[in-house]
Amino acid sequence: MSEPTATNDLTNWPVEESAGAPASELLQEVLRLAAESREADGNPPFSEQTLLDLRSPAFPGHLFTCRSGDGGEPSGAPLAGAAVLIPGGDGPAVAELAVHPTYRGKGAGTALAAAVLATGAAPSAWSHGNHEAAGQLAARFGYAPVRELWKMRLTRSSLDEPLPAPVLPPGVRLRAFEPGRDEDAWLAANAAAFAHHPEQGSLTRADLDARMAEDWFDPAGFLLAERTDDGALLGFHWTKVHAGSAGHPDVGEVYVVGVVPEAQGTGLGKALTLAGIDHLHRAGLESIMLYVDADNAPAVALYRRLGFVRWDVDVMYAKR
Repeated sequence: MSEPTATNDLTNWPVEESAGAPASELLQEVLRLAAESREADGNPPFSEQTLLDLRSPAFPGHLFTCRSGDGGEPSGAPLAGAAVLIPGGDGPAVAELAVHPTYRGKGAGTALAAAVLATGAAPSAWSHGNHEAAGQLAARFGYAPVRELWKMRLTRSSLDEPLPAPVLPPGVRLRAFEPGRDEDAWLAANAAAFAHHPEQGSLTRADLDARMAEDWFDPAGFLLAERTDDGALLGFHWTKVHAGSAGHPDVGEVYVVGVVPEAQGTGLGKALTLAGIDHLHRAGLESIMLYVDADNAPAVALYRRLGFVRWDVDVMYAKR
């Protein structure tokens, strides 16, 4: 959600809805819209999973779009906004919405949100960066904040002293992920480590394959902790590098750290976190970021002790 309450007649913004994989030309328009919105806001309007879903031939959701001009302009008119509705499986559906900076405050976001809700899905909705306009639009439709996802950042030059070396628990070794060998074991460990997490714990082989096909994927930065006597996977730290743009340097990410239940409380999570940070620092990255649920007090405390500070927040809204 990315525009304030507007009073324009919704008929000025006819919304087209489509299911299934969007046509190539429309997909490119939506991706350009997302890139231009991110440039304007400093945050992406759509999550990584949503963008992967949109590019998948098996896109599971619905795409809503509206174009510039007063009702009935031809399909070749510029794309003013887009919303994506993804079914929730066992949980609620999730919606994300973007309006091009040129067309904000004119009713396009309101029209898109109304179209999504007209499906009867009553989805939750993410606001990446939690801009004031998103809160206004959410409130108009009776939505309120229900979850905060913090973005935290560590800058190496701001550290008073070097981070400690990782210390693995006895009987545990660290190695890099091997494509073609580790996929099934990692999926099982990930599901166990995040059994109660609404997104991460539900990743499928298709989700993993899609990420491995991305340009940023580097198995050398996908660290696995295994038991030395039988090779059982106990935990992992998957790192990521975001390519810099417009003169900005690359940024590392603590993409996901997980520990299976039987190995929790052994110090493995901290060791994996430090090992991944060390890998990113050795790659020459000055800044490292991560996402963490605001109510995950142990994780937030660990990251703060390591020098991470909160610098932004994504907020999920849901119907009151």
